[in-house]
Amino acid sequence: MFRPIAYMNAMDQTNTSPITPLAEIIDNCAYLDDWQDRMSYVIELGRKLPEMPEDQRTSENKVQGCASQVWLVTHAGNAVSDPILTFEGESDAHIVRGLVAIVLSIFSGQHASDIIKTDALDLFDRMGLIEYLTAQRANGLRSMVKRIKDEAARQLAA
Repeated sequence: MFRPIAYMNAMDQTNTSPITPLAEIIDNCAYLDDWQDRMSYVIELGRKLPEMPEDQRTSENKVQGCASQVWLVTHAGNAVSDPILTFEGESDAHIVRGLVAIVLSIFSGQHASDIIKTDALDLFDRMGLIEYLTAQRANGLRSMVKRIKDEAARQLAA
C-alpha cells in the first residue's frame, strides 16, 4: 500500500509534540466505525491544538476560502534548497479546529518538496472523513491544503 512521505515520517515521531502524530490519527479513524464518533474524535484533536497567540491571528495569516475563521503561520527551517516547514494553526469552529490539527499533523515537520507531493485530501478520504464534511468545510479544507502547498512552493522557489 502506498504511504505518503508525511505518513512515513509521522510514524517515526514521538508524542512530545502538541500535534498528534498522523499514524495515530489514521489508526484511531480506522477503529471508529460511526461517523459521529469520528467527528467527536476530530473535535477532540482540535481541543488538543495549542492556542495561537492573538497577535498571530492577522489578516495575513487568515486562510481565504474558509467559511470559519482559520489562521495558519508557517515557519521555515534553515535549509536553503528544501527547508523543513512547520505550521501553527487555529480556527474559531470546533470541527474545523480539528481539521486544522489533522492538516498540521500531515504537513508540519516535512520538507517543502515532500509537502508538495503529499495528497492530504486522499489521506482524509482514506480516514473516512471527507464524506462527512459539508461542502463548505470540504472547500475550507482544500483552501488550507492549497495555502500550505503554495507556501512550500514559495519556499522552494526562494
